[in-house]
Amino acid sequence: MPLPLSGLRVVDFSRVLAGPHCGKHLIDLGAEVIKVEPPGGDLSRRAFPMQGAVAGYYAQQNAGKRDISVDLNVPEMREVVMRLCETADVIVENFRPGALGSFGLDYESVAAVKPDIVYVSVSGYGQRGNWAGRMAYAPTVQAEVGFTRTTLTHFQAEGGARRTDALSHADVYSGLHATIAVLAALQHRAATGQGQYVDVAMAAVMTSINERVHVDLGEVELGAERPVLGATDAPFFTSPEGDPFVVPMSLVGSLTFPFYCRAMRRPDLADDPRFLAAELREANFAALHAIVQTWIGTFDTMGALDAQFDEAKIATGIVRGIDEFAASEWADEWGVTRTVSDRAAGTITIPGMPWHFSRHEEPLGEQVPALQGEHNVEVLTELGYDQQQIESFYTAAGLVEPDRARS
Repeated sequence: MPLPLSGLRVVDFSRVLAGPHCGKHLIDLGAEVIKVEPPGGDLSRRAFPMQGAVAGYYAQQNAGKRDISVDLNVPEMREVVMRLCETADVIVENFRPGALGSFGLDYESVAAVKPDIVYVSVSGYGQRGNWAGRMAYAPTVQAEVGFTRTTLTHFQAEGGARRTDALSHADVYSGLHATIAVLAALQHRAATGQGQYVDVAMAAVMTSINERVHVDLGEVELGAERPVLGATDAPFFTSPEGDPFVVPMSLVGSLTFPFYCRAMRRPDLADDPRFLAAELREANFAALHAIVQTWIGTFDTMGALDAQFDEAKIATGIVRGIDEFAASEWADEWGVTRTVSDRAAGTITIPGMPWHFSRHEEPLGEQVPALQGEHNVEVLTELGYDQQQIESFYTAAGLVEPDRARS
C-alpha cells in the first residue's frame, strides 16, 4: 500500500532544524515536500562536515524534498510562491513571527485563496505576546525554560567551564510536536473540510516534555528522596567486561533501592544501619555503590548479569557510541540508519524511519538531497509557467540556482 500521507503536498519554507525536521517526518510518511529557499540558501547547507556536494546536516533533514530557491523581494516571485501554496495541503515555516506576512504569505493571505490549508508556524515563543519577536535557538530556549539548569554539566578538565547539551532538543522536539499537530489538523480537515493555523512555541514544547514540572513547581520537600521514579538518578557501573553501563534505578530512593536488594538476593542490605533511609544512603553512597559493583564483579559476562537484573525488573544499558549502536545486529534488523547520495558519487548516513507499519511494508524510495534551486524549472512548469516566463524570472534574479550560475 502507499505510505499513509501519499498524495499530500507540503510546502516547506523552514530552515535549519525545527521546521525541516517536521517536513522530513512528513516526507517519510509519504507526503511530497517542496522546500522553498531564499537566495542565500538554508544555513544548514554550510554546516560542517561537507560530504561531497552536500552538508550532512542539511541532508539529514531535507533528503527527498524537491527544492526551489526564490527571492521574495522580487514582487513577481510572491505570486509564483502563492500559486505554489494554492496547490499545497500543508505549509511549514519557522521564521520569526510576521516574516512571511511581510511578503503576503502569512496564514490569512494563503487561507484566503486556499481555505482548507493546514499552516504550521514553529517559533521560540509563539506568534503573540511580549516574547514573540525574540530570536530563538535551541540552546537559548532550553536555557530559558529550566532545561539547561536541570542538565548542566561542569567539565572540570576544562577549568570548570560550563557547556550546554550537545543536542538541539528544543528544535527536534518542536519539529516532532509540529508533525503531531499537522496530523491532527489533517484529521480535522478530513472530517470537516476546514483548514486551520497551528502555532507551535518551542518554549511550550520544552515545558511539555519536562516530566519534572510537577516537582519543580510544587512545594513538596523530598529531602534525599528522588522524584519521577528515580529513573533520572541513574548510577553508572562497570560491566564484567569492563564497559560502563547505567541502571535506571536510583540507589538512594526508597522506591528503587529494594530492586537492588532483590537483584543481589541481599535482603539484609535493607537492615544495614547505613542504608535504612534515603538520607543515610545518600550519605553512604560510595560504600553502597562499591557493594553493588563488587557483586557485579562476581559475574563472568554482562549477559549473565543482565539476566539476574532482568529477574528483578532492572534494565541495563551499555554506554555506547552511536557508531557502535548503528553497527549492532538489532540496528541492522530494524533499519535504524539509511544512506542517501552526497551528490558526488558518495553517500551520507542519516536516520531511518522510527516506525514500522504493518500495512505499509514497502521501504522508502531513494531520497536525494537536492541542490539549491534544483527543481525550479520542474516545479514552475508544473504550476503552468512556460519556458519564457521562467527565464524572465531568472533574468530578474527572482529564481536562484547557484549551480546554473556557475555552469
